[in-house]
Amino acid sequence: MAKAYVLINTEMGKEDEVLKSLNQIPNVVEAYIIYGVYDVIAKVEADSLEKVKDVISSRVRRLEYVRSTLSMIVIET
Repeated sequence: MAKAYVLINTEMGKEDEVLKSLNQIPNVVEAYIIYGVYDVIAKVEADSLEKVKDVISSRVRRLEYVRSTLSMIVIET
């Protein structure tokens, strides 16, 4: 199982809307509003690394009110 954590910056005051939208994406298995440099963190899981990348680029990054993201792909040893 391929996994990635995605740190998300949202438009000011739109964290709840982004969180609700993330929870509608099947491959997003966890999502939380956080404090700090980023506003939301999401955990994405899929059967392949390509699918994880696709979900991030075609679904997460295109959500309304998402300003920027930082993706961290989990490397399993």
